[in-house]
Amino acid sequence: MRRKSSRISNEEIRASRLSLQQQSRQIPYNFDNFVEPLKEEAVIAIHNTAMKILEDIGVLFLNPEACKILQKAGCKVELNDSKVKMDRRWVMDMLKTVPQHFSITPRNPKNKIKIGDRHIVFGNVSSPPNVLDLDRGKRPGDFDSFKDLTKLTQFFNCIHFSGGYPVEPVDIHPSIRHLHCLYEQLTLTDKVVHAYSLGPERVEDAMEMAKIASGLDEKEFFSKPRLFTNINSTSPLKHDWPMLDGAMRFAKKNQPVVVTPFTLAGAMSPVTIAGSVAQALAEALAAIALLQYINPGSPCVLGTFTSNVDMKSGAPAFGTPEYIRATQITGQMARFYKIPLRASNACASNAPDAQATWESSNSLWSAISGGVNMVYHGAGWLEGGLIASYEKFIIDCEIIQQLQKYLDPEITNASEEKLAFSAIQEVGHNGHFFGATHTQERYKDAFYAPILSDWRNYEAWEADGKLSTEKRANNLWKQILEEFEPPMIDSKIASELYNFVQRRKKDGGVKTDF
Repeated sequence: MRRKSSRISNEEIRASRLSLQQQSRQIPYNFDNFVEPLKEEAVIAIHNTAMKILEDIGVLFLNPEACKILQKAGCKVELNDSKVKMDRRWVMDMLKTVPQHFSITPRNPKNKIKIGDRHIVFGNVSSPPNVLDLDRGKRPGDFDSFKDLTKLTQFFNCIHFSGGYPVEPVDIHPSIRHLHCLYEQLTLTDKVVHAYSLGPERVEDAMEMAKIASGLDEKEFFSKPRLFTNINSTSPLKHDWPMLDGAMRFAKKNQPVVVTPFTLAGAMSPVTIAGSVAQALAEALAAIALLQYINPGSPCVLGTFTSNVDMKSGAPAFGTPEYIRATQITGQMARFYKIPLRASNACASNAPDAQATWESSNSLWSAISGGVNMVYHGAGWLEGGLIASYEKFIIDCEIIQQLQKYLDPEITNASEEKLAFSAIQEVGHNGHFFGATHTQERYKDAFYAPILSDWRNYEAWEADGKLSTEKRANNLWKQILEEFEPPMIDSKIASELYNFVQRRKKDGGVKTDF
């Protein structure tokens, strides 16, 4: 029997969807066993290989200060080429001081996030040079799009932190870009923000602006983690000067550092996943050991960004079976080292289409099944990180919310009330459960309600214009931006923040070669 056609309009659906997003909260993992592909002997083999890389091959630390610190720590440092070799016992001693969990508190303490243990948080897409939407197509990143995507970051409760610039606004000169961007991130959102480690001035400006936005003095602000940075190794086996400089500045202030090697199997790391993971671990653990020597106990996160390339074209591929396994394996290794783990929601598709959805679903599932604590690029990523997409942002938030619902312990609650014997008894053999007392008491919030999926039958969907998923997403982001209201910020704090930006702009911002 066919369902009756529902004539609920698209406008009514959009209005109701905005009220259906999940409550702003972190839902911890509700299961005990993550997917761990490796047997114990394989874990030890990968660990030993990572340690052999550090002992016998070494890692280049292209930062004189870092080299001097590591030399003082007893590492073998060849100052002529910045090669550092580390004894495995020293590395493991350093890793013992990494906190297994910590919190980051932004200007709105209600948006504090927990990192590590059984917690998982999601961030927005970060750093693409281009932006895309269905109306204007692909174009270079601009400041208006930056602000739009920042507003979406604030709006969606399933996004817990602003992981970086949601698109690079190339219409603002690099010397002052960070000042404009941080100002907007700190006023359009009240969530945890990230600072790029791209030279001392940008790092110090970011810390100062976050401190101003918090309304706290220096001592209180740096008494706990307030913002974070992410650094990437230059694979294979190198850490560059600005990334190390920023990471060391953060560690000295006890602010969290995420260390994420960017290893593409077959190009920047071995063609095998086990070899790529071993290399990535060596790169990450080398930097984390440095930071722990500088400030034992400073918060650090191990990042995984191991995927493969298309061996026909050399293009990076994401959301692949190999990517899933690499994330799960690295999750197993992170638990071996007792360090929190970061991964990404990555895909290679050029449009917010079916390919983008299945690749991102694979990436997000690898994070959930692998026990990841921090998911970068959670919403909006396309073309291997070269495009930020408005529509993909909405699509990803739908997927993330569904996974967060999956983690809700209420789903697996088998209490007497949840077992519903009385409802089964009431309905008996020939009735239905729509009218049962048990149902009537719970139907309003019994199941996950989507913000984007259309569950009407074909005729109802056809009568309202046959809108595809990406077109529904297009309508939704427009409504969100039209109705957006920025979070409250004290007028004196906002004025002080603005004046700081103007003062630094007058000083010339950051010296560049542009």
